[in-house]
Amino acid sequence: MRLVVGRIGRAHGIRGEVAVEVRTDDPDARFTVGAELQTDPANVGPLKLAAIRRHSGKLLIRFEGTADRDAAETLRGTLLLVDSADIAPLDDPDEFHDHELIGLTAVTTGGETVGSVDDVLHHAQDVLVITAEAGGHEVLVPFVAALVPEVDVAGGRIVLDPPPGLLDLQNTD
Repeated sequence: MRLVVGRIGRAHGIRGEVAVEVRTDDPDARFTVGAELQTDPANVGPLKLAAIRRHSGKLLIRFEGTADRDAAETLRGTLLLVDSADIAPLDDPDEFHDHELIGLTAVTTGGETVGSVDDVLHHAQDVLVITAEAGGHEVLVPFVAALVPEVDVAGGRIVLDPPPGLLDLQNTD
C-alpha cells in the first residue's frame, strides 16, 4: 500500500524549487536529500530529492532534473508517495499509523461484526470511520480506549465497546 506523504504546490523562485504541503508526521525522515519518492500520477516519477530547505514555514524541495521554474511548475499537484512497508512501526503499542487501522474489521465485545474501518479522521479527537456491514452507512467512533478497548492489527480486527445508540444509526438516504 502506498501512502501520501506530501503534495507538490507552486514553484518557488527560478531554480526549480517547489513548495511541498507535508502530509506526514515525520517529514525529517521522509524528505531527505537522495530520497526517492513515488508519485501520483506515476508517470511523473519517481522523483529524487536534490535539495531541501525551510523558508517562511514552508518546506521547499528541488528534485533532480528540475532545473528551472517552468520544470518545477509542471510538477504542481503531484502527490508524493512512500510504500507503507518502508514506514517503521511506532514504539508505543497503543499508537497506530492510519494505514494499520484502515481495512480492519470492527466487531463488538459481544462478537457482532459491525463493519470495516475505512478512514481515520484527525480533528480535536481521532475518529474511526467505519462502514457498517448492514446498510452500508458510516459510523463515526471516537478512537479512545473506552470505546475501542482492543486493536489487533495482526488479527485484522478492532473491538468496539459502544455506548447504547452509537451503532444504531440508520441510512436515511
